[in-house]
Amino acid sequence: MIQIFSPNMLKTYEKCPKKFYFRYIEGINVPLSFLPFEKGKKIHALANYFLQEINISRIETALTEEEKAIWISLLNNPFYRKKCLKSEFSISTKIGDFWVGGRLDAVVHDEDNYYILDYKTGSTPKNPEFDFQTMVYLLCMDKYLKKYEKLSFVYINLKDKNNYVIDFNEKLKQEYENRLLKICTAITSDSWYQRNSNSCARCEYEKICK
Repeated sequence: MIQIFSPNMLKTYEKCPKKFYFRYIEGINVPLSFLPFEKGKKIHALANYFLQEINISRIETALTEEEKAIWISLLNNPFYRKKCLKSEFSISTKIGDFWVGGRLDAVVHDEDNYYILDYKTGSTPKNPEFDFQTMVYLLCMDKYLKKYEKLSFVYINLKDKNNYVIDFNEKLKQEYENRLLKICTAITSDSWYQRNSNSCARCEYEKICK
């Protein structure tokens, strides 16, 4: 039984309930291409070490030219240069009868203004304001901080060198809670996990899906 719903779980179910079933109910993992993943993983690790004030000089020398450019872009980002509250940590909160949560890249702040950072070496979500990652992490940090002047989610796109900022407010809080309650309820009451035929192209479960 699923204890905590992560953004990736919710995205997968929304895209195709059958894919959700294979991955999270049956626990079937299919190997994928790891090149983009490994690059992103390396930058995330480097960013975490830097914020924790760990010596990263040896790691920096092992970076490819492309990775160095991405790393310099992050170092020069004004949000990344703010004071770090926590880096690479898990967080969760309860919405209705359901627990949602995940692992944040970093939370930084200037006085009572807090910013959840998410580093993207690929693309930013098409609808960032209502991406499950945005919704889950903002609700989690809202409960975690309790008191603050401002709370925002910042997608740092290291490919395009752009920042997409979502400022949290009471209206969004209510909308996020409603959306998460709706999909979590749908998942827990689903016994069929219907396949979405529009998502079959290049799906890693295509050969076993009927």
